[in-house]
Amino acid sequence: MLIPCIDLQNGMAVQLVHGRKRELAIADVFGVLGKFKDYEWLHIIDLDAAMGKSSNAELAQELCFTARSSYGMKVRIGGGIRTVARAVKVAGWKSEQIIIGSAVFHEGKLNLPFLERLVKKLDPARIVIALDTAKGQITTQGWRRTIKFRAEDVMTELQQYCGAFLCTDVDREGTMSGANLKWFKSLRNATEHPVIAAGGIKTRREVSALEKMGMDGAVGMAMYKNMLR
Repeated sequence: MLIPCIDLQNGMAVQLVHGRKRELAIADVFGVLGKFKDYEWLHIIDLDAAMGKSSNAELAQELCFTARSSYGMKVRIGGGIRTVARAVKVAGWKSEQIIIGSAVFHEGKLNLPFLERLVKKLDPARIVIALDTAKGQITTQGWRRTIKFRAEDVMTELQQYCGAFLCTDVDREGTMSGANLKWFKSLRNATEHPVIAAGGIKTRREVSALEKMGMDGAVGMAMYKNMLR
């Protein structure tokens, strides 16, 4: 399944290369949503919140409501969800699932106490853990910090706290250089949980290859530039 993404920064829908260089910025965010209305799922990520700079919370909430009520889409939403209280609040926006990443780790280790508290408040099926990777290691804090873990090494321990994993290849994010199917296959083999792949995807053939592995593909840049073929 192909999943379109709306990444929010300064009140706009943006696309970044490697999570740093802004390539595109679109002020008409709801116009972007309208172009994605025929897809089953939508990802909404508040990049400002993920980077600890500010928040697009009101916009993200309105997008979530509109996607669900006007278009019948299912929504995963994330970015800057680092406390149980925040997770519960965002889940209250009626998204199907919330995405957490940085909060899964603390001082370079798995933050199991946080996850234990979280699953007491939310059904694990509503939680997606983001295991984004740069140069082979998990990266957090809006892809600004690196942790000495590989995604495939922590999935087994984490899967009791979530319903799925979102795995972004940061080295290819926004580049449209093609999906690293070998790496995604290693992730698929590391867990029985659903895995959503992101980063570098540029063709529907790659999305089909991921589907054959039993994975969905979250796509940004190629869709925004109308280059997904």
